[in-house]
Order: sequence, then C-alpha cells, then structure tokens
Amino acid sequence: MPATATVTRPVAPDTHHDFTHCKRLQVGVVSDTHGYIDPDICNQLKGCDLILHAGDIGSSRVLHQLREICENVIAVQGNNDCTEKWPAQEHQELMGIGKLAEIKLPGGSIVLMHGDAYGMPGRRHAEMRQHFADSTAIVYGHSHMLVCDQEARPWVLNPGAAGKSRTRGGASCLHMSVSAGQWEVSEHRAPQQKANGTTVQAS
Repeated sequence: MPATATVTRPVAPDTHHDFTHCKRLQVGVVSDTHGYIDPDICNQLKGCDLILHAGDIGSSRVLHQLREICENVIAVQGNNDCTEKWPAQEHQELMGIGKLAEIKLPGGSIVLMHGDAYGMPGRRHAEMRQHFADSTAIVYGHSHMLVCDQEARPWVLNPGAAGKSRTRGGASCLHMSVSAGQWEVSEHRAPQQKANGTTVQAS
C-alpha cells in the first residue's frame, strides 16, 4: 500500500488576540478562497469589526482585499497555503501566518484553524470539541461545506468556501454578532452564476 501522509494537529495556538475590551462585535467568517473571494461575500463583510479566515487563503491579495473592508483580519494557514503554491514574492507574508489562533471576545473565545488534521467527518466535531473544550466556538474550513453545529458547546462552525472552488451551491460565509450576554450566528450564501449568464439565488 502507498504511504499515507500524516498531518500533525496543532496543539497550541500560534497567536492570541484579545477583543474583550469591546462591548459588541460583528464578526465575519470566511475560508477556502484559494486566491479569489466572491464579490458578494466581500459586500456581506462590510460593517464587520473583525474578519476571520480559516485557511486555504491562496494569496496575499485575498488578505489585502479583506483588510480594505476591515482593519482587523485574523487568518490561519490551510494545507494549500505553502511556498509551492504561493507566489515567491508573497512567501514572507505567508510565513507570518500561523496554523492555530485563539481569539478572546466578549462572552467567550474562538479557536480558529483549517481543520485538515481532523480526517473522518463522522468524528471530526467530537474530536475538535474534546481538544478545545474550553472555547465557546471552533471555526474551521477545509471541507468547503457550510456547517453550523450548535447542538453542543463549543459550537463547531465552518463558513464553507468563499471563492469559486467547490462552493457546493454558491460561495458562502458566516456572520457572528457577539456580546458578553449573547452570541448569534447567521449563514449567507452568494447567488450562483450559470454558464448562460443567468443568476440563481441561493435557497
């Protein structure tokens, strides 16, 4: 049998960010842009106080676009965020991006990661909850599937793909409204463009 590559799970955050001084925050969550972010998603992120990117960014251009929308952008590397796939002139910026981030917010905290180290879908959320039991929410990407698992704490959230690669029904993102007394999450999916140029609204 061919050898299988082992993905090491990050055990501790590379970066820590504290926004607990804020009374209320509007947080936009994206992932898996692979070098391109859908314009509709950019519009949805306007007005956010903080944007999180859960990896497979694809190029620094995406991060620059997000910073034009919001000055507070926190991103982690995905399995495709490597020197082999990023332009040479962007390697320095790539090396400054960690694999796991902890974000402290009013009323709780978020762990941000790409999630490629958690293989089997049936066990993925249970394992994440076990490893990061003290967090309020776990945000990951990789699967390109929009998921809001709020059946237990911590919540496990995946914004889906915000670009044009394997969007599974249209580019998507999450919006979180966070305060000390309440956390709320909503989903957004961009309209899809058919080959004939017609627009299909997401259901």
